[in-house]
Amino acid sequence: MDNISFSMMIILSSFKDSKANKYTYFIFILFVYILIILFNVTLIVTIILERALHEPMYIFLCNLCFNGLYGSAGFYPKFLSDLLYDTHLISYNGCMLQIFVVYSSLMCDFATLVIMGYDRFVAICKPLNYHTIMTPQTTGRLILSSWLFTFITVTPAVLLTSRLQLCGANIDKYYCDNWSVVKLSCVPTTTNSAYGLFLIFTIIVQVGFIVVSYMKLISACIKSKESKTIFMKTCSPHLLSLINFTTAILFDTMFSRYGSRDFPQTLRDFMELQFLIIPPLLNPIIYGLKLTEIRNRVFRKCKKPKMKDSLHTRKR
Repeated sequence: MDNISFSMMIILSSFKDSKANKYTYFIFILFVYILIILFNVTLIVTIILERALHEPMYIFLCNLCFNGLYGSAGFYPKFLSDLLYDTHLISYNGCMLQIFVVYSSLMCDFATLVIMGYDRFVAICKPLNYHTIMTPQTTGRLILSSWLFTFITVTPAVLLTSRLQLCGANIDKYYCDNWSVVKLSCVPTTTNSAYGLFLIFTIIVQVGFIVVSYMKLISACIKSKESKTIFMKTCSPHLLSLINFTTAILFDTMFSRYGSRDFPQTLRDFMELQFLIIPPLLNPIIYGLKLTEIRNRVFRKCKKPKMKDSLHTRKR
């Protein structure tokens, strides 16, 4: 087959099975996207406006929510437009951009969760030195390093994929996935496969770091009732986010590389999309409900307009 040029249009062929219920899917996905924007923006604005929340833990949470919006913007607008049209095409450059945004969002999520795990470790295991260690400057450097690490690790993966000569244009997914594009290559992809394994290894190392830090946290909490209370308040949502996100990524990675075509279509669709839907939707809910400081301030801001309206009505 002749090599496909960089001006090619890539076909997202998974949409062929969703034509019958496309309007139902569109309404549902649009509703989910609106909720993602609403929940994440609410937490970001609350943390920015409330001085009492200008603590490292909440600033890292703000970064996690911002990253959720960033990753969602790389997927949902295109996905929603594809649901409405009969042709499901994306340009080669658009495909590379989507891969970069989705993968960088994924890596930044893990990097942020690692930083949040370190923050909780210092808060519980070294409470007297917490404000000395986690200064505003350190907090800013950690956030900056999470994004730098993300771009440094993801950019080579996209560049290695973009150099490949492609002999096909069909991707059996709802969005551009790096491994799906690599499988279209006419040339050997040993370097791409090796770098993909390196990325998986970096994720495993990050998860391992968090697991070790939590083992130390749990051993510290056993000795102190106060530490146990702090752990249950601030660490449980972080742990839930980590389990949720790691499970979603593990399923998607394993299915993309080794998944069988005999899987039911509904299960395949869920495994493809879960890490793009569940984490950015559940993270703000988990933290918003579990962290008392955020929950109280969000509810207070929601009540203020109602109180003003009732006062205005009384005056009239």
